[in-house]
Amino acid sequence: MDIPLFQVDAFATKLFEGNPAAVCPLEEWLPDELLQKIALENNLSETAFFVQTNHLITIRWFTPTTEVELCGHATLAAAHVLSKHLGFQGDVIEFDSLSGRLSVQVNEEDYTLNFPADQITPLPADHPVVSYFDLKPQSVFKGKSDFLLAYRLENEVRQIKVDIGRLANFEGRGVIVTSPSEKFDFISRCFYPQSGVNEDPATGSAHTTLAVYWTSQLGKSHFSARQVSKRGGSFDIQLEGDRVFITGKAYTFLTGNCRL
Repeated sequence: MDIPLFQVDAFATKLFEGNPAAVCPLEEWLPDELLQKIALENNLSETAFFVQTNHLITIRWFTPTTEVELCGHATLAAAHVLSKHLGFQGDVIEFDSLSGRLSVQVNEEDYTLNFPADQITPLPADHPVVSYFDLKPQSVFKGKSDFLLAYRLENEVRQIKVDIGRLANFEGRGVIVTSPSEKFDFISRCFYPQSGVNEDPATGSAHTTLAVYWTSQLGKSHFSARQVSKRGGSFDIQLEGDRVFITGKAYTFLTGNCRL
């Protein structure tokens, strides 16, 4: 059995930037154990699988170790594959997922994800999650899935060191660190060792949390953002009510087949 495989750099400004995602279109769902093995074999932060029925497309996302409820960059990559490689006709792609109905606007040069906004709760400044980082944040929050550590200086986020081994055993999906920036409205980095991804290169879903936080801090709802991982990722963010619109580009690196 052959399964089509695409590898796409999402939230990139050029090839070899952003977050590489594997995308596997399926005619029907395979056993979860096999999907997880394919994701592990791909060894990328996420592999997206989707099954198309009429105009509704059900999408699922797997890290090398587990299935996740929401993934931005792999959704953007899936929309890119549908639009550029599989002949999808239309300006809006609708996905059904564990996080409900998601849509992607297909633009001339990029894609806009329509995701649910997160809700964040402030936590004490000495919360145990802080102990895994060598620099103390200005404030600490908890969203639905991730912790958020906010810093005052850009260099703190760029230079921060993390005890990945200890963090891998901590509660929650992962930790986002963020600060204001001279060039962008804000920057961030994202750490998910609990899901088998030590540092994620460019994380769309994290910006559902970041948009809410920075709206409260900056008094506006439209942002330019940069994830300052080694590869780097670029985002245009708009918060509207309980939805976050996340815009980015995508570039195809590889096309082929999984032979099972």
